[in-house]
Amino acid sequence: MSTQSRARVPIEPQCVDAPLTQAATFLVVTINNTPRAVGVLRSVLSNIDGLAKNVAIRDLSAVFACTVGIGSEAWDLLTRLPRPAELRPFATIQGEKHTAISTPGDLLFHIRSERRDLCFEFERQLLDALGDAITVVDETAGFRYFDVRDLLGFVDGTANPVGAAVPSSVLVNEEDASSAGGSYVVVQKYVHDMNAWNSLSTEQQEAVIGRKKLDNVELDDAASGQQQSHKSLATIEDENGTEHDILRDNMPFGSPGSKEFGTYFIGYSRRLWVIERMLKRMFIGDPPGLHDKLLDFSTPLTGTTFFAPSLGLLKTLG
Repeated sequence: MSTQSRARVPIEPQCVDAPLTQAATFLVVTINNTPRAVGVLRSVLSNIDGLAKNVAIRDLSAVFACTVGIGSEAWDLLTRLPRPAELRPFATIQGEKHTAISTPGDLLFHIRSERRDLCFEFERQLLDALGDAITVVDETAGFRYFDVRDLLGFVDGTANPVGAAVPSSVLVNEEDASSAGGSYVVVQKYVHDMNAWNSLSTEQQEAVIGRKKLDNVELDDAASGQQQSHKSLATIEDENGTEHDILRDNMPFGSPGSKEFGTYFIGYSRRLWVIERMLKRMFIGDPPGLHDKLLDFSTPLTGTTFFAPSLGLLKTLG
């Protein structure tokens, strides 16, 4: 079989397209500079599927999954394989009013289940295995809110690809054969100013999002050169007018007692440039200066890029 024909079929992809669950944990860590760190990490990552099965077996109906992403700097440290063609650090995007910041992160563990206790147990076992090889830089527990809404009150993820369109939108294929079956991942942790948001009328909120709040019906795009909605700015087309989708597994997080209300954005894509262009349109504006008005109410606290390699590649690290 030729290299080209092999590349058409993704090789043991991770569960990047696992269904949206009731609970999720987003764990971002950095690698410590210790003699044993690299060896420990290679061993744990190569057996991540076994660790996941050890937890998933406790309730097979809970749809447990864990996806591992490797950051740009960590890739060369942990693997002996060619770098994915587009893998690079998250670049800060400076708009006139808002900034998409870049924050540290060598590894991402996207942990999902219908049961919060399974996410907790997997994270506990994972961190025990990693020991002093890593430092946790962000740990966020997400939850499903009503009918897949964010804390701003709108349905989230409507534009996700479905069915046969998922692999072609999410998984690298023949364009980068050595990375086939993998996916680029970008994460950002946003916190919302709920008082300011709730001061808007429903009609004003809908104009910002680009959809009706109650029934999720899409609103018409604004005319060219005018203020675009979040929905319009997050829609990406290439120079031929072909639309490119990403898979969002966003989850709300927060604590009313500490007045923290947020959305954890996580996007999987076959092409990193699609998410990068989306964020530039949001923070800089299209045309420049007309940024996404959602950013007047939502502030990113993190920004990191990873590559989720195929499960087969992870198994070679040990």
